[in-house]
Amino acid sequence: MDCQYLPLTSTGQFSSLFLDYITKKESLTPFYNRYPDVAAFGGQIADKSFDASKRQVLVEALERQYQNLDNKPDFSVLLQPNTFTVTTGHQLNIFTGPLYIIYKLITTINLARKLKDTYPDYNFVPVYWMATEDHDFAEINHFSMFGRSYVWETEQRGAVGRMNPKELKALFKQIPEKLSLFEAAYLNQDTLANAARYYINELFGAEGLVCLDADDAALKRVFAPVIREELMQHQSGELVQQKTQELEALGYKTVITPRDINLFYLDDQLRERIERKEDGSYKVLNTTLKFSENELLTIVDEHPERFSPNVVLRPLYQETILPNLAYIGGPSEVPYWLQLKGVFDHFQTTFPLLMPRNFAMYVPSVSAKRISKLGLTPEELFQDTLTLKHAYVEHHSRHALKFDNENKTVNKALDAILHKAQMVDPTLERAVLAETKRFANAVARLEKKMRRAEERNQETGVRQLLAVKNELFPNGGLQERSENFLTFYLTDRQFLQKMLAAFNPFDYRMQLCLE
Repeated sequence: MDCQYLPLTSTGQFSSLFLDYITKKESLTPFYNRYPDVAAFGGQIADKSFDASKRQVLVEALERQYQNLDNKPDFSVLLQPNTFTVTTGHQLNIFTGPLYIIYKLITTINLARKLKDTYPDYNFVPVYWMATEDHDFAEINHFSMFGRSYVWETEQRGAVGRMNPKELKALFKQIPEKLSLFEAAYLNQDTLANAARYYINELFGAEGLVCLDADDAALKRVFAPVIREELMQHQSGELVQQKTQELEALGYKTVITPRDINLFYLDDQLRERIERKEDGSYKVLNTTLKFSENELLTIVDEHPERFSPNVVLRPLYQETILPNLAYIGGPSEVPYWLQLKGVFDHFQTTFPLLMPRNFAMYVPSVSAKRISKLGLTPEELFQDTLTLKHAYVEHHSRHALKFDNENKTVNKALDAILHKAQMVDPTLERAVLAETKRFANAVARLEKKMRRAEERNQETGVRQLLAVKNELFPNGGLQERSENFLTFYLTDRQFLQKMLAAFNPFDYRMQLCLE
């Protein structure tokens, strides 16, 4: 593939907070630990403390979760004190969801490889944190392939990882293509978490990627001291709010809003917020469940798996149960992690290196040839459609489509007319200015008519231009945010390997991958 690059600042697609972070704006340094370049990992390794007992719990959990899979990884490497993880996470979008989820996984795999090359005395395991406890089903129940959307409808509720995926059998009947891997995953596994682990292991297991389901009683027991403190003292919300106010004082828009208690109560078909009432009791919202403090703390001791951290505490949970060095996130994740530094400091947990994932646009050979023929640059592709079309028409026109020189001549004459009119009668100024404005409007209308006429003259080129734009920016958005990897994988089984070879985890630019 031929790869071309442009700065993310040139795409018009990212928030100022995210862009300022990756360009090392000094005012943001209090909100993270180290900037994510390869040299920073030496200090991160030195800082990360992770005892042998936690490693044992982690490995035993992974062994349980992978027990029914063939070709499972060798988890024993995680027992070694010189082994660390690098992690990305996402919800369990059906059929892997948009392309950018695949890109997150590839970035994480490549980061582990790069670190092994740079720090050969250590081992690095790429981890996919499956957001099995998330309950926002509407965010994961659809995917788009070859421009067509498919939606899973269900009456199931609660944590999506616990849902039965066999209902997807009806969806397979709507899909023209044969998707054997996903049929084997969804129709033979009893939970969505197990199904996702199955197909991710088939796609990336050979690359060393490990899937972790944190909806696990043993892993939650490691996190139980934090759960207990959150229920009794609920300081995390105040700590996040403090960082939020500091970011907003710098002019940034923040992403997450903390709660007084940043935990959900989790059970089958149920994931609802916990609130403390004025009488000291605890209520699970939208249910009849109510507990005294002693009752709830007893549940923490006996059933810690019934507590699920929200977006404020989930990152801390991750860093508590993994020997983790870095989190690889997208343009909405990186900003909210910057709100969390105070929580990590409070619990004396090392804040991970916060790395943007790779950003890419895959350009199939037909579109690549059109781009070359049209003479488009990467920067031009990211212009809005109207600006891009106007620039293309003007560039390829043999005629001048604006009356710039003529306007200068006429405006000079109008200024002279205005001067003469004012000499005769100052009240004529308004009449002259009105005529000047009407003339300017008439010229603007003529320019639009000339441009439309020239667009008709260049109809073939304009049509090709818009076809490329619509293919690479489906529904006006980035390809990676809507199209599924199967759109390209089904026609090129080497697609994933090509992207693995193309991505550099430390290159924070938009990458155009042209076939």
